[in-house]
Amino acid sequence: MSSTTVLTPSDVPATRDDAPPRRPFALVRHSAALARRSLIKLTRTPEAFIDVTLQPVIFLLLFVYVFGGAIAGDTSDYLQYLLPGILAQTVAMTITIGVNLNSDIEKGVFDRFRSLPIARSAPLVGAVFADVVRYVTICVVTLGFGYVMGFRIHTNVFAALAGCLVAVAFALCLSWVSVWVGMKVRSSGAAQGVTILVVLPLSFGSNVFVPTDTLPEWLQGFVRINPLTQLVDTVRGLFLGGPVAGPLLWTVLWMLGLLVVFVPLALRAYARKA
Repeated sequence: MSSTTVLTPSDVPATRDDAPPRRPFALVRHSAALARRSLIKLTRTPEAFIDVTLQPVIFLLLFVYVFGGAIAGDTSDYLQYLLPGILAQTVAMTITIGVNLNSDIEKGVFDRFRSLPIARSAPLVGAVFADVVRYVTICVVTLGFGYVMGFRIHTNVFAALAGCLVAVAFALCLSWVSVWVGMKVRSSGAAQGVTILVVLPLSFGSNVFVPTDTLPEWLQGFVRINPLTQLVDTVRGLFLGGPVAGPLLWTVLWMLGLLVVFVPLALRAYARKA
């Protein structure tokens, strides 16, 4: 008489397909691999760097030589005031990650990602960190061309590097707003339009171009709480000297707030879109 052994689900060893092994730092590895993919795309489409290389140059030339004399009375003095603001403004205005992600979704790229045994958030995290190259490029181009025009750091090299680091970190946090927008709208063109509508008031309703106390009183309240104003004050203090602790604290708080609010929103929108 033969006997039959019945295996329970707990007795059946998990196969690679049924339960992919959990490895430490999987999200970091997956995100790094997808960030590398994004960087390869950038190297094959060098025109994607036009905004981060030409925009700060155009803004410096335009505002220093066209408006500098009227605003400050002297173009050299205005360049010293303007450049930290242009650096902060450019890292905010060149955030296009939401547009790129929406375009990838339209092309079906994310369908392939969903079939891979990777963390669900890895495509978003990898795309955000790949943009570090764009923001570092902005810092190099802005400071390099600014020096050609006559801008000078009044503090030291380490303070200047710290200012660039804060600007890049702020841009990474602000990128999650663009990611959320890219996950919510239906087309890449709509993502670009919404992102511009969000960034423009932050850019021009700040102290990038003129001191806050020269603005109408009804506008000064918004300018003072504007996160870009706090970033500009931080970068100016680190580049030119002056108070840094207060603006830096507010900048860090804004960055934490952006992460706490928009990272979960972006991940939830991505899960629903998927």
